Amino acid sequence: MAFGLIVPYPAQVTPKPRLQISLLVLLVLAAIALVWSGAYFWSRRQAAEQLAEEADLLVRQHSLLIDSELARFRLMPIVLGEYGDLVNVLSTKNPHTAVRLSEKFGSLVRETGASYIYLINRDGVAVAASNALDDRSFVGQDFGFRPYFTGAMLDGKAEYYGAGLLTRQAGLFLARRVGQSDAASGVVVVKYEFGALSAIWADDPGRTLIVDANNIILAAPNTDQILTTLAPLPPAVRQRIDAISQYGDAKLEPGDYRFAGPDRIETAQGAEMVYAALPIAGTDLRILHLLDTRPARVAADRRATFATFSILPLLLLAGFGVWRQANRKARRAAERRSLEAAVAQRTAQLREEMGYRAVADQRYREAREELAQANRLASVGSITAGLMHEINQPVATIRTLSENALHHLAASRSERVRDSLGTMIAMTERIGALTQEMRGFSRKGEGQIGGEPLDGILAGAMLLMEDRLRKAGIRLTLPPSGQPSVLGKRVPLEQVLVNLLQNAMDALEGHPGPEIAMTVKREVDMICLTVADNGPGIDPKLGKEVFQPFVTGKPSGLGLGLGIAQDIMGDLGGSLTITASVLGGAAFTIIMRAA
Repeated sequence: MAFGLIVPYPAQVTPKPRLQISLLVLLVLAAIALVWSGAYFWSRRQAAEQLAEEADLLVRQHSLLIDSELARFRLMPIVLGEYGDLVNVLSTKNPHTAVRLSEKFGSLVRETGASYIYLINRDGVAVAASNALDDRSFVGQDFGFRPYFTGAMLDGKAEYYGAGLLTRQAGLFLARRVGQSDAASGVVVVKYEFGALSAIWADDPGRTLIVDANNIILAAPNTDQILTTLAPLPPAVRQRIDAISQYGDAKLEPGDYRFAGPDRIETAQGAEMVYAALPIAGTDLRILHLLDTRPARVAADRRATFATFSILPLLLLAGFGVWRQANRKARRAAERRSLEAAVAQRTAQLREEMGYRAVADQRYREAREELAQANRLASVGSITAGLMHEINQPVATIRTLSENALHHLAASRSERVRDSLGTMIAMTERIGALTQEMRGFSRKGEGQIGGEPLDGILAGAMLLMEDRLRKAGIRLTLPPSGQPSVLGKRVPLEQVLVNLLQNAMDALEGHPGPEIAMTVKREVDMICLTVADNGPGIDPKLGKEVFQPFVTGKPSGLGLGLGIAQDIMGDLGGSLTITASVLGGAAFTIIMRAA
């Protein structure tokens, strides 16, 4: 008997491709945004660090230059204070002598790069000046109230930064008293303005400022910002500055530059600049170097965008892979549901043929077998993917020298340890000797003139110079030991010898086969120590004028070393002269009294 059984046909659930694609697009966009954000912040941070390092490097270079310049100009008042012409002008009050001194000051200004040089009598009135012929001449002006004048008269020297009384230009005033405190006759002043340095720094990237302790700008690439402030001045500070007329009638108001953070400065045009600062040695001033952050930010944003677009194909490929795998899973699920529906339909057909049980049972078993086969055909292998990881890491480290020493001790190799310790002791003794010599060399040459062994003076100078001579590749010939003693002071004599060796090194720079020879000769009761080199020699146009202040044959020299050395030998009862060099270059002979 056959009967029929009606089985409902299950509805086939198909994937929704539009929804999947929309979700996939949102996922890819979120990944792109995440990658761009990470690249953006990383690039910005890297750019900021590089900009800060560049600003720090430039401010250090500029600081070395200004320290060198100030050290050079600090010597000028000292040397000028010893000029006999200054004393003559202050004591005789002869106008012709003052005119000649003003002309000499003008010549020194042109040769050295100083801004102004002027001489003030004890009443505070300028009697000679480098700008004596200008409309705004300092001659006859009263500077007695200026802090650098009162400070120099009281303490012997003074440094002061501010605006000029007549020029209104900011700068550093270096003052030195003429005469002793109980018989001071006046003050000589050298003013140095920072305009020349600003011109040198103009070619460097960024902007360089010089500010005082109150953040008042004393030097800037745009001169209209000089004597403006980086921040508003407190009323008490402004009153104190006005009381001493430090900057004249300058308004001292905030200008185009203003602080915007611990390492940021903003300009009136809206530019944000990172800066690095260093103190200027011997002053309350600071040097600041500013770099605009906008180019670095633009470059960082460009790198972030480039990195994002570089990784975009990988993101799209990964998204496509995810979509394809999801689509396959949806198709397999639809196929399973379709097969299940076919089984249900087949079963219903078999139940309709109950009269033919045997045939129906056989067909049922066949349908089950077909179902199993369909399931096997519908099942495909899943796709697996993995990420590659870096596995190369450091696998070993280098043992320290101290651990090696422990191994030597453990192996009872005491001789190696003893040798190492002996070497360390010798090096310590060498460092101690050099430190002691440097300490003694830095002290003033005080004490009475007495007998000093020439061997010790030579050894002290060699301790200071032999490493430099060796590194310069200069062949050095020394006199044999056992030299006689001389009358003098050890430190000044070493200073003279070191000065001559330094000059010889400078002359031999770039010279083939450089050589220096020192010889000692005794003439009656005098000892002659000669330092000769095989360099180009002394310019015949200079001759004995090399002992005069500010006369030098070196492009970067100040021309004071040989004059000072000759004065030292004169104080010790000896002399320093130019002699013929046995090596064909220049030669100087130190003549000392025998002990």
